[in-house]
Amino acid sequence: MLPPIADRFVAGESADGAVAHVHALDDAGIGAIVNHLGEHYDDPADARADTEEYLRLLERLPATDPPATMSVKPSQLGLGVGEDAFRDNLDRIVEVAAATDTFVWIDMEDHTTTDATLRAYEALADEYDGGVGVCLQANLRRTPDDVARLADTPGRIRLVKGAYDEPAELAHRGGAAVDEAYRDLLRRLFAETSVGIAVATHDDAMIDLALELGTRYDRDCEFQMLMGVRERRQRELAATETVYQYVPYGSAWVSYFYRRVRERRENLRFALRAIVDSVAGR
Repeated sequence: MLPPIADRFVAGESADGAVAHVHALDDAGIGAIVNHLGEHYDDPADARADTEEYLRLLERLPATDPPATMSVKPSQLGLGVGEDAFRDNLDRIVEVAAATDTFVWIDMEDHTTTDATLRAYEALADEYDGGVGVCLQANLRRTPDDVARLADTPGRIRLVKGAYDEPAELAHRGGAAVDEAYRDLLRRLFAETSVGIAVATHDDAMIDLALELGTRYDRDCEFQMLMGVRERRQRELAATETVYQYVPYGSAWVSYFYRRVRERRENLRFALRAIVDSVAGR
C-alpha cells in the first residue's frame, strides 16, 4: 500500500488503481498517459514480464475522451539486454495497441539510449502511420538536430526539459539555459515540423508560449503534466485545451517518486504545494 505522500503521485501498485484513476480523469475531461513503473533491466525475463503487463493493460484501458494512451521506457523493455530485445518487446506492444487504437509514447532516458530510441520510433511511426510518439529533452544539445531529423515523421513529439544528469559537454546546465533551449525548441516544433506536438511542462511561461505559437501558426497541441502536480491548473487548462496527465503505477514507485521531486526544484515546489493544498482541503 502506498503511503499518503506517494499516492498523490502514483496511481497504486496495480493496474486496478491506474484504471480507476483513468476513469476519474475522464470525468474531468483530462486524458491519461499510463505508465507501468520499471526501468534499467538487464535480465530479459524482467523485460518480458513488463511487456506482458503492458499487453494486459491494453485490454483494460477504458474508452475516454481524450483517449487514454500509454508510455513505455526502452530500458524497461530490454534495451539494456540489447537493441533487438527492446525492439521485439516494443513491436509486440505497438502491434496490439494499434489493434485497439491506443497511442503509445516511447519515453526518453539518458543520452546513451537516444539513438536506439529514435531508430525504434522512426520505424514504428512509419509502419503504424503515426500511432506512436517519442519524448525529446530540451537540455540535450543534440535535440535541435533531432527535431530537424523527425520534422516530417508521421508521429508526435513530447517536449520535456529533461530529467537526467547528463555530461556538461552534451547538455545545457542551469535552469535559465534549459528554459531558453525549451523555448527555442517549441518555436522550431510549431514553425518547422508537421508532427503532433505535446508540451510537457508545469511552467506557465512555457504553456503561454505554446498557446501563442499555436495561434500564430494555426496548429493544435496537447499539454502534458504529472499526476499530483498542479492538478488544479490541469483542470483549468482542460476547459479549453487538450490536457493529458502522466499516470504511473506499480511496485517500483519509490525510485520514480524520488527522481520526480529531486530532478528540478520546481517539481519539488509543486509537490509540496500539492500536499499543502490537500491538507487544507483545496
